[in-house]
Amino acid sequence: VQLQASGGDLVQPGGSLRLSCAASRSISSIGTMGWYRQAPGKQRDLVATTINGGGTTYADSVKGRFTISRDNAKNMIFLQMNSLEPEDTAVYYCVAQRTSLTTWNYWGQGTLVTVSS
Repeated sequence: VQLQASGGDLVQPGGSLRLSCAASRSISSIGTMGWYRQAPGKQRDLVATTINGGGTTYADSVKGRFTISRDNAKNMIFLQMNSLEPEDTAVYYCVAQRTSLTTWNYWGQGTLVTVSS
């Protein structure tokens, strides 16, 4: 499956953005999908996951500010990001089909989020 992420932009601190990830085929059979991010000079970190049928997980750094969701009918997942901080600046990647705690079968290209005044 191919994943296409979009929605990255320049936003001021305290602002909001919604990232979207469109899959090239049905995601109804994909158990877990998620979002990673990689800030300049840092490792790539898991931000949030959504499990088919319910269930979400979040990194401690984004809990209460970010919300992940999925729409199986549209073959898309989303990341609503509120109260953005400069530390959220990163390239965000959507992923699909988790094979272990740290490995995924499918990665999308990144979309850049810059939080700055």
